[in-house]
Amino acid sequence: MRFFIKNKEIDGWMAINFLRDGISAIHITRSPSALPAVQLMAFYPAEKEAVQPALEKLAKELHTQRYRCTSLLGAGEYQLLSVDAPAVPQDELKTAIRWRLKDMLDFHVDDATIDVVDVPVEKNAPARNHSMYAVAARNQLIEQRQGMFVDAKIPLKAIDIPEMAQRNLSALLEPEGRGVAMLSFDDDGGLLTVTFSGELYLARRLDVTLAQLSQEDGEQRHAIHDRITLELQRSLDHFDRQYHFIPLAKLVLGPFHMRAAGLQEYLASNLYVPVEKMDLESVLDLSKVSELRSADAQQRYFLTLGAALRHEEKML
Repeated sequence: MRFFIKNKEIDGWMAINFLRDGISAIHITRSPSALPAVQLMAFYPAEKEAVQPALEKLAKELHTQRYRCTSLLGAGEYQLLSVDAPAVPQDELKTAIRWRLKDMLDFHVDDATIDVVDVPVEKNAPARNHSMYAVAARNQLIEQRQGMFVDAKIPLKAIDIPEMAQRNLSALLEPEGRGVAMLSFDDDGGLLTVTFSGELYLARRLDVTLAQLSQEDGEQRHAIHDRITLELQRSLDHFDRQYHFIPLAKLVLGPFHMRAAGLQEYLASNLYVPVEKMDLESVLDLSKVSELRSADAQQRYFLTLGAALRHEEKML
């Protein structure tokens, strides 16, 4: 007879994301023969300065000790920088990257937690320098986030960034042998990514918030659409020059409410790639979370969904 039985860890990841008005939690499982399935979604209202009680309530009610949990850093909590990959052995990579970042960060490099994301080069191409993304966050912030989860008794296995969360969603839409650009908006601004073969090749922030995108004044909305279009044209042209071996299939717009609906038509008439609106039900099984069928909910929890699609083991 076994008196001590360790609880089995539930498959998949639970993403716990701090929003401006509370904490969202989403659990997704993956199956080789079916769409990734959203098993659970929850939201706990909280003031930004007093989230710990809500986090502890979440942990207790969702029994988070049974899950692999990840959290997302917010805009302004990290820097994502493109750097040339140093020609050093793998075990010396982070040290070399740290040296390269010492004059690029807005804080001292000794105070930084650093991770790297490789940008693959063209297969069978001659060996040459290639780019990497370096992610840097203040040690104090990372330690504070880890401490919050320890105090709430939540097993935090990873800390991720929005660019990688969006990469996870974009990868679900990639046609064979072609890349996908994705553009989403939230209260912090716009986020453009380009993925190919499940890898992140381009990430750009746009200084346009969801509120600006949704304004009712026609002239101001037209000006916002112009700004977005110009930024996309520049970014996609740069991508074509740098990664000519990746044909772009389309630009996919993340979910947003109807007040911003005119953006798709505007971009479609001004860009050279097809422009589509993301249909989350085409790539995710939402049968257990009917509230996620609304566009507002999909926009609100978009990055939390992407974070819950995590499948790498690497930790920031």
